[in-house]
Amino acid sequence: MAKLVMLFALCVLPALAVATRPMRTPFTVEGKVYCDACRFGYESSATTYIAGAKVRVECKDKLTMALRYSKEGTTDSTGTYRITVAEDHEDQICDSILVSSPQKSCSEATPGRDRARVILTGYNGIASYNRLANAMGFMRTEAVSGCSQILKQMQELDV
Repeated sequence: MAKLVMLFALCVLPALAVATRPMRTPFTVEGKVYCDACRFGYESSATTYIAGAKVRVECKDKLTMALRYSKEGTTDSTGTYRITVAEDHEDQICDSILVSSPQKSCSEATPGRDRARVILTGYNGIASYNRLANAMGFMRTEAVSGCSQILKQMQELDV
């Protein structure tokens, strides 16, 4: 019995201590938030980037989908957000999610562009601790003038 207690103390307790400690180098989740001025559903030459938009990083348990981690951030003057995550979320599903836009005329989240998956583990072969998320966007309530010309230019380039 004493050997079992000693084995537990030497093997399991140090592993638990390491697992509960914050990482030395935290992850940085970075992405952009834009305003789709033409309501295309994607970025175009009419796109502007939103300062002051709120974004949240959420991690959920793979099996139960219970929320395990959540942290909010705000975009800077270029529409870029950077959220520091100090823990490894190896067995969790993590997403950047749009929360709100400070622009009343551009506050409707674009379907399919309202979240971006991010991998927040150091056990996947990625050497960097920076995680780049796909751009996420809001749509204007009404398209601005000139969108038909932009669409026509895009179709000409597509040929």
